[in-house]
Amino acid sequence: MAFDFEISAIPEVVLIKSTISRDERGFFLESYKKSEFDDNGIPWEFKQDNISFSRKNVLRGMHFQIPPYTQGKLVRVISGRIFDVAVDLRRKSRYFKKWVGFELSPSGGEMLWIPPGFAHGFYAIEDSTVHYKVTAEYNREMESGIRWNDPIISIDWGDIEPIVSEKDKKLPLITGLDNPFL
Repeated sequence: MAFDFEISAIPEVVLIKSTISRDERGFFLESYKKSEFDDNGIPWEFKQDNISFSRKNVLRGMHFQIPPYTQGKLVRVISGRIFDVAVDLRRKSRYFKKWVGFELSPSGGEMLWIPPGFAHGFYAIEDSTVHYKVTAEYNREMESGIRWNDPIISIDWGDIEPIVSEKDKKLPLITGLDNPFL
């Protein structure tokens, strides 16, 4: 198998490790293989690929799109290192308002699968380039989010002084969110 699928504390969020073949020339890895993802409970079709670059200390999030434009995301770091976070917004889930986070870097070959119904964000530990595949096309009118430092969710970002966009600073707390994931 080209991948190792590790279920997180929120079972629908999956840490995926690519098998990396290394030799004196460099390395090779498969970044996606539909049959293996299907066989491991991620049978989604991806509709769009995105790449973002974030300088060290930038925090992006916590973002999602509302139905019917919800997005599942398969996140991989191309360069740098990030702390990647998913928050469960599905009101009927036993994990509602819970979060999981993982450090991702290219050297480890990790990806994080974040299904629809979750908010997503990350903190750039270093200058970082992030690639993510999404299950629905971006729709500006359907974008939403919650504040990265919401005290109810209480994500442990560590001791950071993040650079946050004005737009992300104005996102609502989860208590003020008209939750579309009922």
